[in-house]
Amino acid sequence: MSEYAMTRRDVMRAGLSSAATGLALMSSPQFVFPAETEGEELVPFLDTPRTPPNRLDWETLDSWITPQDQVFNVQHYGEPEVGTEGYQLEIGGLVDSPRTLSLDDLKSLPQEERLMTLECSGNGASSGFMNAIYNSRWVGTPLAPLLRECGNQSDATEVVFFGHDTKEETLRPDTKRELTIEVPFGRSLSLEDALSLPAILAYERNGEPIAPRNGAPLRLIVPGWYGIANVKWLRRIEVRDRRYMGRYMGRDYVTVRGERQGDEVVFVESSVSRMNLKSIIARVTRGATVDSQVPLKAYGAVWHTDVSRIKGVEVQLNNGEWRPAQLDEEPRSKHSWVFFSIDLGIVEPGKLTLVSRAIDTNGHIQPSAEDDEIALKKTYWEAYQQWPREIEVTA
Repeated sequence: MSEYAMTRRDVMRAGLSSAATGLALMSSPQFVFPAETEGEELVPFLDTPRTPPNRLDWETLDSWITPQDQVFNVQHYGEPEVGTEGYQLEIGGLVDSPRTLSLDDLKSLPQEERLMTLECSGNGASSGFMNAIYNSRWVGTPLAPLLRECGNQSDATEVVFFGHDTKEETLRPDTKRELTIEVPFGRSLSLEDALSLPAILAYERNGEPIAPRNGAPLRLIVPGWYGIANVKWLRRIEVRDRRYMGRYMGRDYVTVRGERQGDEVVFVESSVSRMNLKSIIARVTRGATVDSQVPLKAYGAVWHTDVSRIKGVEVQLNNGEWRPAQLDEEPRSKHSWVFFSIDLGIVEPGKLTLVSRAIDTNGHIQPSAEDDEIALKKTYWEAYQQWPREIEVTA
């Protein structure tokens, strides 16, 4: 029996090691939500438009690792054509030994993989944009050793990642100091983060070369950070001695949030970076009607910048009590989503509202839309609020 044909039960019966079990479960096309059984019928959501191409379809989610046809892509400066032949990555700025590397050079360096959930920070900002998220196995060379080999000078504080994608930007519009310039897409990490985070320069996703729309031939992968930080179509890595303030660091992808300080609300701006604690009900199923009532189950996913900080998930039905869901034990990876499930018992037919909330190890609860950290937020980025799901069940 091949690993790709093994069911979850076959894997567990075989008594494989934890690592091998996780790999087999990730590979098995039959693995979705372990608690799901034959005979369960999908109950469609009432409040969600059908999923467009290249977006995750929550209701038909059938893999812990997301297939390419459900992988989202967002680009702000268009999609550049960057071939593998003649490709070069520059590393320069405040380094002792600048380098220029071909794709073959990068592939000859030590190779590591990263399992991670990548989410657009605007995902969840509306019912029509709740599917810009996916889970992948990325392969590439680790960033930190490469930066250390180049030798960072004593005044270096920032590492900027520039893509091949460029666009004209107008600064200070409608003023006497208006300036229009051609700029590359860029994002930065502090030097400390660049050297300590498990970031890689990736050239493969799920065993295949990265698709052009997802950043081929090379992109930055920063586990636990929102998608905007994972720069695509990498052209240059530049070490600097001051903050980089390009459009997508200093103007866009800046969260504006009100914070209560005594009787005042003070608005604070912060650049989008690490992912927040978040959960969502992915789908709801029903069984056969029993005495005019319907058995109901819910399944979903929860994620965080670090999965080890997830304590649990609770689910509420029709504003009733919060009930604990069951987190799946396998597969698990530090920066990947965890699936959960809950048996909601027998319910009366009609329209129902379900919602999940995640809780971390510090006791922080995923906020509702009415809580200050969401209600006082003036920008749509970091849309990690609870998301109620509406269904209708018939007898």
